[in-house]
Amino acid sequence: QVRLVASGGGSVQIGESLKISCEASGIIFGMNSVAWFRQLPGKEREGVASIGKGDPNYAESVKGRFTISQDYAKRTFYLQMNALKTEDTAMYYCAAAGGIRTTCRRGACFPSLKESDFDYWGQGTQVTVSS
Repeated sequence: QVRLVASGGGSVQIGESLKISCEASGIIFGMNSVAWFRQLPGKEREGVASIGKGDPNYAESVKGRFTISQDYAKRTFYLQMNALKTEDTAMYYCAAAGGIRTTCRRGACFPSLKESDFDYWGQGTQVTVSS
């Protein structure tokens, strides 16, 4: 049985950093893709960062600022968020897939950021960035 428990959200100022965590059970890093999504009220869920077997993939809006990582020993994956902006304010959800999920374009494949590719979801953790 897969269980994902997100934590670490909070309120920060513009330009500050925050690290959110997702404790995962029932999956194996490197065999199951994991990802972070975010959602604003009334908006669709947006893929933010994803990792499977190799290099991670990021939404353009967070490249260079956010980093997804995995701690195999702790069975926890993280999203380190730096240089936060007000537009990063959202409910953040961790997710896992039943296997490795990729998106391929122009002959290259990347970890998927598609909501429909992920099978298991944690509860959200709110991140609020204010000026």
